[in-house]
Amino acid sequence: MRIKRGFKARRRRNSVLKLAKGFRGGHSKLFRTAADTVDRALAYAYRDRKAKKRDFRSLWIARINAATRMNNLSYSKFMHGLKTAGIILDRKVLAELAIADPSGFSTLVGAAQQAC
Repeated sequence: MRIKRGFKARRRRNSVLKLAKGFRGGHSKLFRTAADTVDRALAYAYRDRKAKKRDFRSLWIARINAATRMNNLSYSKFMHGLKTAGIILDRKVLAELAIADPSGFSTLVGAAQQAC
């Protein structure tokens, strides 16, 4: 008597095809093509979850740098001044301050300048 893999195989294929929903052409219809595409997509998703953190950090640094240069100070001197002044704010908060509250940010720049 031969053993059929119906239930388990169908469940595995359906789970892959469900992940491939929205892909174009055979990438969402054919199991082998969909499995390759889904594997690649999951690998990219894992990689880019890590890259997203780096991208945001570089964006915050660019914004802080632009705001500090408007106040006649470089980014590195500003960060060093904050550290020596004992002001502990992360780059996300500093970038948000630079955009939302320029006058408050300029007081931070002044504090950093005095600490150096």
